[in-house]
Amino acid sequence: MELDPLILSRIQFAFVVCFHAIFPVFTIGLASYIALLNGLFFANGNPAWERLASFWTKVFAVVFGMGVVSGIVMSFQFGTNWSNFSQASANFLGPVLSYEVVTAFFLEAGFLGVLLFGRDKVPQGVHLFAALMVAVGTFISSFWILAANSWMQTPAGVELIDGSFHVTSWYEALFNPSFGYRFVHMGMASFLAGGFVVAGVSAWFLLRGRDVPANKKALSMCLWLLLVLAPAQAVVGDFHGLNTLEHQPTKVAAMEGNWETQSHAPLLLFAIPDKGAQENLVEIGIPSLASLILTHHADGVVPGLKEVPVDEQPVVALVFWSFRVMVALGFAMIAVAVTGLVLRRGGRVYSHERYLKVLVGMSVTPFIAVLAGWIVTESGRSPWLVYGMMTQAEGLTPSLTGGMALFTLIGYIAVYAVVFWAGIYYLLRVIRHGMLPEEQEAPADDIERAKRPFSAAHIPFDDDDAHPVRS
Repeated sequence: MELDPLILSRIQFAFVVCFHAIFPVFTIGLASYIALLNGLFFANGNPAWERLASFWTKVFAVVFGMGVVSGIVMSFQFGTNWSNFSQASANFLGPVLSYEVVTAFFLEAGFLGVLLFGRDKVPQGVHLFAALMVAVGTFISSFWILAANSWMQTPAGVELIDGSFHVTSWYEALFNPSFGYRFVHMGMASFLAGGFVVAGVSAWFLLRGRDVPANKKALSMCLWLLLVLAPAQAVVGDFHGLNTLEHQPTKVAAMEGNWETQSHAPLLLFAIPDKGAQENLVEIGIPSLASLILTHHADGVVPGLKEVPVDEQPVVALVFWSFRVMVALGFAMIAVAVTGLVLRRGGRVYSHERYLKVLVGMSVTPFIAVLAGWIVTESGRSPWLVYGMMTQAEGLTPSLTGGMALFTLIGYIAVYAVVFWAGIYYLLRVIRHGMLPEEQEAPADDIERAKRPFSAAHIPFDDDDAHPVRS
């Protein structure tokens, strides 16, 4: 059987991107949280903020390292598997990716050393500044990366001349039609990921009665954040969807499982898309709801997949179901955040064992949602590498064989398995150790206090963290 280098190269890149994406998504949100914790400690000197900041900085360091290791491979793939694309897009992507390294990575890496090792070696204000610079660096990095990827989704400001992209307007190329929506959507996803992980770990500590005062603070902060961001993300997603409908209608048609261009299009809750038959074998939907959501009119026209040739259609089933996984998890996040608000009455949010266990389980859901969203984004534009201008087949390395692509794919899987195992091992060690030395963990009064109900007015703590402060 002959191996297809295009299919294997796409699988390889998808694997590397999915593996790498979960780390920067987490570190972007976590870096801002660490900066906030250091700022609170700088402002009032409460040792609980310092313990939280120190603990989550250790977590950040492990995840940041895993992200760096997994991300290095991505740049090599452009040369080994996608040389035609690299050469064609060098005038734009070359400078953009270089700016990401110079303006963001160096900033993060430089100040990360101060953040990790300078707590007792530099003035407190300098340490806070380092935390802020690391947080800023993560956002600058995401700006350049999303600008590059958004340009591939909705290319602008370039001309394709003799097989090469020439920049006609850097402003239009960087701030292309989908960039703003995707940048905000991804930024909020990062804060949701960080928020749910911190909430899950804090809930895990509370279930074990470990450093109860500090973890109550952390859990309370995260639940307020999630209560705002989870519904807001749904609104941002709606605007992003409208932008995608305008610029990538085929992707939206695949997301909706819609084959025929029609008004009063139903919102399909379940379907089995069959690309070969150009129809859904089975479908269950709500009449007119897709038109209402996508066009804000019940009789709005939703494009169908049959508007483009079969060879320009993505893998419909993959896009269709990935989109539903992302949306379902988004609604689950909203439900958990709202439940937390309800449980604040009487302080039950800190002692409700079942809810705390749910939070522990929810800590992985943002990453699944992010991966599902990336699958929709990248698979939905197939077969285009640069939407409407260059196909994936045109960007592939001409001399690449199926055997070569398979060999590197197996190598990446093996190496990443080792990296992931080692990273998770050390990450779990950091979490198990917690914020206090073992001999100071789980004092009896903390365990008992964790079981008592607190009212919403009891959230703040005084300087010695021994007793709640009544407002």
